[in-house]
Amino acid sequence: MFSCSMCGLCCKHIDLVNELKKFDRGDGTCIHLHNNLCSIYETRPNICRVDYMYEKKYSKLYSREEFYKINEDVCKTLRKAHKELLSQM
Repeated sequence: MFSCSMCGLCCKHIDLVNELKKFDRGDGTCIHLHNNLCSIYETRPNICRVDYMYEKKYSKLYSREEFYKINEDVCKTLRKAHKELLSQM
């Protein structure tokens, strides 16, 4: 299972994901993100489910480990950009 740090950063950049546009509160943040937690976690969209997306769409393209690594790299990129932004304030 994909390990999430629950930082909320991926939910603060949903404007980058076409499938999530309807959940954008207008600033790229998901309308269901409250205190860095998903208020609809149990019924969240499939695109928000790393393991589900791997099984349904990406298992023929990547090994599970490769797919997790891709997702972890995105997390690291978001955290790095966030840290840099905070340091400029």
